[in-house]
Amino acid sequence: MEHDSSGLGFFDLLTILVRYRRPLLIAPVALGALALGATYLVKPTFTAKTTFLPPQQQGATASALASISSIAGLMGASAGIKTPGDQYVALLQSATVADHVIDNFHLMDLYKTKYRFEARQALGSSVRILLGKKDGLITIEADSQDPDLAANIANEYVAGLRELTSHLQLTEAQQRRAFYQAELERTSKQLTAAQTALQNSGFNAGALKTEPKSAADAYARLQAALTDGEVKLESLRRTLTDSSPEVQQQLGVLASLREQLQKAGQQTLPQSDADYIGRYRAFKYQETLFDLFSKQFEMAKLDESHDDTVIQVIDVATPPEHKSAPKRAMTAIATALLSGAALAFVLIFRALWRQAAEHPVNTGKVARLRAAWGRQIT
Repeated sequence: MEHDSSGLGFFDLLTILVRYRRPLLIAPVALGALALGATYLVKPTFTAKTTFLPPQQQGATASALASISSIAGLMGASAGIKTPGDQYVALLQSATVADHVIDNFHLMDLYKTKYRFEARQALGSSVRILLGKKDGLITIEADSQDPDLAANIANEYVAGLRELTSHLQLTEAQQRRAFYQAELERTSKQLTAAQTALQNSGFNAGALKTEPKSAADAYARLQAALTDGEVKLESLRRTLTDSSPEVQQQLGVLASLREQLQKAGQQTLPQSDADYIGRYRAFKYQETLFDLFSKQFEMAKLDESHDDTVIQVIDVATPPEHKSAPKRAMTAIATALLSGAALAFVLIFRALWRQAAEHPVNTGKVARLRAAWGRQIT
């Protein structure tokens, strides 16, 4: 088999590398040393880290976060939030929390930015918020050239999250408390009117025998439960869309209650008895409704006064003792390896070019290429 002289073989390439072994060794080492020296001119960066367990969603905070889509503008949250941990990560990434940190540490002056959005971008590039997929823990890492400031920024993110979630909880609880307070006042007036009407009708034992008291009470409770369910539906629609699971579930409950109420009211009574039973049902209805709204009102008041947003900090950020960047050894080694590879590529390419240019077949092509290159320069 004849040897193909049209290209460089393995030993030809190895010969080139051995011939230029000194430059291939000295140049990368020199460049690596220069890169190592340059890292000493860069001010070191320190990274502080805090880890905490996100709150368990209960009470008013759960309702507030359930409406996260409606307050996405406040939180800067994106779509696709799947778990409670994702929700709290979105809160931490919000403009509200970022502004809280920026204002507390005067970061616009530190970053020398004119606009607040530029300070947010600078802060965002130096902070990483990570959610553990297995343990559910949230980790905040903050970079700064000042180790104390790095620790303070990481801890302040947790403080900002506490403030934001407390505000969401308080706002939602206030709305529910005011809503049920108005319903309670309206029902109280209607209960008084129903009681007066029942008293004016006089006691009718025959009517109660026709429809026992327990049946009348049950009918009134069903009617009150239906009204209470409609009020809850109206409250849900203040923060959720009709396609949300909570609203759909409540609609199903209301449909079931209407069906039961229709079956319970099919009995016919004499006119005199029906008049008394109707007033008795109205009274029991208002009485039951007043009791239901009272409980809802007290629950809203309790949520308004109680903070269920418990953020359990596992590791508080402390000033780091050792820098995180620049990584001097890694920088020097990477520079040496890359420069050595680049130099070897240049040497092999030059050898290939010389061989191609000296080949008789390529003489004319090389001449035309050089002429074209000369015209381009001139």
